Amino acid sequence: MEPPEQPKTHEIGKRTYIVADVEPLDVDGVRTVEVGVGLWMLAFIGLLPFYGRLEDSGRVWWLWTCLAGFGLGLFGLEYCRRRRNRRREGKPLAI
Repeated sequence: MEPPEQPKTHEIGKRTYIVADVEPLDVDGVRTVEVGVGLWMLAFIGLLPFYGRLEDSGRVWWLWTCLAGFGLGLFGLEYCRRRRNRRREGKPLAI
């Protein structure tokens, strides 16, 4: 009977950490970015009926922040999709 394998440890300073023996998840981030883009768009649409109130209170920037989040999210979504496709094809990732 073989003795059980000891867990891997990593020491940083005076602390010792146990390192789990698991493989990292293969997550490409596309779904996460899609949800984020959708939420920014929902927030923009949800604020549109209140444009007059936002303007009166000096908070129109909330509306434009949502639009900017949506637009930048689209760039991020395209980046994540290209990265996912390159990983599937086995091509090296360009930085």
